[in-house]
Amino acid sequence: MHKNRIDILGTEFDNFTEKQFHQSLDDDLDLKANKFIVTPNPEIVLSARKDANFSQIINNADYVIPDGIGIIKGAQSLGTPIHERITGFDTLQYLMRAANRKQSKVYLLGSKPEVIQASADKIKKDFPQIDLVGFHDGYFKDEAEIVNEIAEKKPNIVFVALGSPKQELFINKYRNNADAIWIGVGGSFDVFSGTKKRAPKIMQTLNLEWLYRLAKEPTRFGRMLAIPKYMNMINKEKKQRK
Repeated sequence: MHKNRIDILGTEFDNFTEKQFHQSLDDDLDLKANKFIVTPNPEIVLSARKDANFSQIINNADYVIPDGIGIIKGAQSLGTPIHERITGFDTLQYLMRAANRKQSKVYLLGSKPEVIQASADKIKKDFPQIDLVGFHDGYFKDEAEIVNEIAEKKPNIVFVALGSPKQELFINKYRNNADAIWIGVGGSFDVFSGTKKRAPKIMQTLNLEWLYRLAKEPTRFGRMLAIPKYMNMINKEKKQRK
């Protein structure tokens, strides 16, 4: 599985098309395989560079998908192009559709109470064939209680929205409690539930989603500074490789 990975500043990304990835996910669901999907953007790549344990967790995941145009640009710049950007949000949507088609069991964890409730309501309305076996917001004291519930309900897919690196650490620690596809989805439930809007199609096509998000949430500015820092490191790496 991992032979085809491309190293971007120490994070190893799978290099497949979205179609190939979706086919693998379909097979995993049919086989009830235990899989861990990570969706790193430049910010996560920088965090992993500073934290060897986090880096190892990411690189040991079953799927590491390039979420963020910065990853695609970085790969091109280093002369190791990646087929296409595959976002965590699009993967969440695909998994919902697949789960609906296969009548799979789904568990949701994370986000604010009202966002996770709205996400559960949306599943019941738009994906009626999904067996939503449980959901819980991200404000829990007792990890063991949540993990026991997941183990008991035996979901086929577990969506974890605790933000990075918390969600990846959680999945890495507990994934063996259920043979499911485990995926860290960050703030995706905000958009999925309709609580926040996604950037218009044209901005997505032009790879300007980051600009839309920044305009909507100026507090993200500090996080956005990761991008120039990341591109700077890519340029250094490029010079070293020559």
